[in-house]
Parts: sequence; structure tokens; C-alpha cells
Amino acid sequence: MIKLIRTNSDNVDFINLVNQLDTYLKIVDGKDHAFYNQYNNIDVLKNTVVAYINEIPIGCGAFKPYNTNTVEIKRMFTLPESREKGIASLILKELENWANELGYKYCVLETGKRQVEAVCFYDKMHYTIISNFGPYKNVSNSLCFQKKLI
Repeated sequence: MIKLIRTNSDNVDFINLVNQLDTYLKIVDGKDHAFYNQYNNIDVLKNTVVAYINEIPIGCGAFKPYNTNTVEIKRMFTLPESREKGIASLILKELENWANELGYKYCVLETGKRQVEAVCFYDKMHYTIISNFGPYKNVSNSLCFQKKLI
């Protein structure tokens, strides 16, 4: 059974999962990793979700305010051995529900074009591609997405 907990970036399990995510992204992003990494500081994340199976952390995600009615989804990750089981979908839905409860109307996010699985995942989760925003505006490897919360 999958258990989701709402927490913050001080959570040790969240920190450990993000470290594994960063190791993965160093490989996928290659020389672009340093650019992206500067926008992924977790100490600003007050809203994080960690997924567990049998008390073992297997996935995470977070959001931070982007503006007064929008949050930015950050640090989505599922352990490779736990993928293809719907865990990322559960984490993202929990983040969306939490943002909605706090009065936000939209979610935005950025992912790299080389992260093909992530691009497919966000499309499946009904996110639509938008113009690149903020620091990703002129970054050719970035894809930005948005979803209106219900």
C-alpha cells in the first residue's frame, strides 16, 4: 500500500530522494545540469510530498508559489525500481490538491526535452505546453507546462 505524507524540505527522506534525483539529472542534463541546478534549491520548498511503500521512501515532489494564483511543481522523482506503478501520478495529484486547498488556481513546471518520460507523464496528467517562463525563457532544452486546477 502506498502512503503519501505532506511535509517540507527538512524531511530527511525528501532530501535523500532529491539527492538521487540530482544524481540522475547530472547524467541526463549533462553540461546543462549546473544551469538547471541553480533553480532547484530545496530550502525554499515548504510544500513537499513523499510516497512510501512499507515505510520505505520511493518518490517525492514539491511545489513553491510562482505568483499569487500559481504554484511551480518541483523535484518530482520516483525511484527507478518503483516506476510504472502510478506513484508519480499519486504524488502529483496530491500536490495539485494541496495547492488547490491553499487557493491556487494553476500549476506550472519546467522539464528538459531530454527527459522524455517526464514529458510524456505531464502530457498524460493533462498539462499543456506553454511558452517558457522565468529563467527558462530562452533555454532551448526546456519545456514548460501548465494546468488549471479544478
